[in-house]
Amino acid sequence: MNTKEKLVEFMKEKAYKPMNKKELADIFDVEKGQLKDFFELLEEMEKEGYIVQTREENYGVPEKMNLVFGRLQGNAKGFGFLIPDNQEIKDVFISPNDMNGALHNDKVLVRLNRKGAENKKPEGEVIRVIERGNTKVVGTFEKSRNFGFVVPDDEKISMDIFIPKSQVNGAKHDDKVVVEITKWPEKRRSPEGFVVEVLGSVHDVGTDILSIVRKHNLSETFPEEVMEEAEAIPEEIPENEIERRLDLRDKTIFTIDGADAKDLDDGVSVEKLENGDYKLGVHIADVTHYVKQNSELDKEALRRGTSVYLVDRVIPMLPKKLSNGMCSLNPHVPRLTLSVFMTIDKNGEVKENKIYETVIESKARMTYKDVSDILENEDKELMEEYSHLMDDFRIMAELSKVLRQRREKRGSIDFDFDEAKIILDEDGKPIDIKKYDRRTSNRLIEEFMLVCNETVAEYMHSTETPFLYRIHEDPDEERMGEFKKFIYNFGYSLKGDEEVHPKELQKLLEKIKGTKEETVINTIMLRSLKKAEYSPNRKGHFGLAAKYYTHFTSPIRRYPDLMIHRIIKWFINNEIDNKKKSKLEKRLPKIAEQTSATERIADQAERETNELKMVEYMSERLGEVYEGVISGVTSFGIFVELDNTIEGLVHVSSLTDGYYIYDELNYSLVEERTKKTYRIGDSVKIKVANTNIAKKEIDFLLVKDEE
Repeated sequence: MNTKEKLVEFMKEKAYKPMNKKELADIFDVEKGQLKDFFELLEEMEKEGYIVQTREENYGVPEKMNLVFGRLQGNAKGFGFLIPDNQEIKDVFISPNDMNGALHNDKVLVRLNRKGAENKKPEGEVIRVIERGNTKVVGTFEKSRNFGFVVPDDEKISMDIFIPKSQVNGAKHDDKVVVEITKWPEKRRSPEGFVVEVLGSVHDVGTDILSIVRKHNLSETFPEEVMEEAEAIPEEIPENEIERRLDLRDKTIFTIDGADAKDLDDGVSVEKLENGDYKLGVHIADVTHYVKQNSELDKEALRRGTSVYLVDRVIPMLPKKLSNGMCSLNPHVPRLTLSVFMTIDKNGEVKENKIYETVIESKARMTYKDVSDILENEDKELMEEYSHLMDDFRIMAELSKVLRQRREKRGSIDFDFDEAKIILDEDGKPIDIKKYDRRTSNRLIEEFMLVCNETVAEYMHSTETPFLYRIHEDPDEERMGEFKKFIYNFGYSLKGDEEVHPKELQKLLEKIKGTKEETVINTIMLRSLKKAEYSPNRKGHFGLAAKYYTHFTSPIRRYPDLMIHRIIKWFINNEIDNKKKSKLEKRLPKIAEQTSATERIADQAERETNELKMVEYMSERLGEVYEGVISGVTSFGIFVELDNTIEGLVHVSSLTDGYYIYDELNYSLVEERTKKTYRIGDSVKIKVANTNIAKKEIDFLLVKDEE
């Protein structure tokens, strides 16, 4: 147990009465020379919400003071919800009068005014803003004669930002701008700020995506010192570096990626042994050879956390010289790698594994399309071109099937949701939107990366080295209870009174395949599960039904993978002593928190740019009729998803054939008199009625067959 955990446990004891920092230092026998560090730790714990300091400067845990710590989620109507850090506590409703100057995304401390009754959220008021979530805000500038104000793009920030005339900085009416807040809101007073950047008119091409980039604080350029450091790295691999590694340049290793991918971080090799076992090699770019700990490159990579793949651009975690050049496993050039060799039996069990620092030379840069065309359609032309790799492809297909069966047997859940592929023209205008094709070779590489990540996690856990895991915690009992009630209406049930095993959910997905209710049950099941994240504690991965899991295979584009490579290299080179262990134990929780947060930001930005281009695409197709499936039902209408994955809303006010009531339990709208019902999974015809690009909204109208 580390000092933080000991402090929290001590303060949770029944007999504990709030103490000041000096009294706590005495209790914990802190030596005089370590007092400064101890006091800093208390401040850090207060910022993180583990403990609270009272007006009398005494410390205690929030739950013993009727307080809850967390992040505020705002709403356009002025109220908000506190999303507690402690996942065992329900979300807390905050009325507009109790926001007390807090804005969306702020870290806040909330006093509970009313405990939540059954099916009702508890209510509270913000008593302290611990950390501001938005010092800069993106929005549309609206000009008045003597001043201006900015309407935030993020509707969760419900207040406009007042801009004094002297702080307009050349912004014109209807410009998209970035504004820095200088005065925070108080009762009956809006926040105040100044324009730091004009992005362009809302009507200009490219302003829309740039606004999303700025809103999420994504950096398209690297700081000067980072670029200088990258430029100073020699491209030639020194001979002594090659000599100290396992040389695999003569082995048949190749990459399989999307046709437009430039950051190739994983290569594969495979052979079938005489006894029928398989030997799988997964060879991952050794980014840590170039990105040294605490270097400017390393600090910037951690700040970014991940590469962000937007609809029209990639914002990389590392400069292009590394991400698309020296670290990318381009064919026919020597590359430094970290290789995991696994001996796998016919049941998909990993019997033996070895990790080496290696040097490879990829023999081919294959695409998912070409490998799938070979394996699925036996494309003669391609088979001839890659005749020297045909045996490898066949063994890989065989092995991936074995690995998939093993995963399915233990209960790994496979959600098969459609993803959109958005095609843009040179001006960034969407010209086509279709489903992303997930074919044989995509699944093949997926299986190899999954088994590699699992193997690495289990091996490193056995060494008792501090490590970073990818975890997916068991679902919340209450949410699972609601899900069970929901599927009962369709005639399905799940075994297990309290805890549900992933195998049960997997069986359910098999049962509903191809049925009308497949989409609805898939969607509600996914919403009932927790989100995967990074953690220094191994808690298993519920969705994969795996005891051990990590992210090892993408260090060019994910910081956790890069950190994991670093730890593995230290371990296999016997460089981890007690001092390094202690430093890792202190550092890994912060890395886990930072990279989980940047992953969420990247997902949100990617989703927003996709939605934007979808609305833009449909705004050219007003009045057109499509077939779709109801993908969501709310009290205000039904969401319909088209075959190309675009989603729009049929507002309840447009259902003019009666008065519809929302049935929350069955996720459906029911007409009061005739009992006509619209529920998730139903097929409907719609007409595109309206689009709002600024709000990323599409309105549909239902169409009867005779129309």
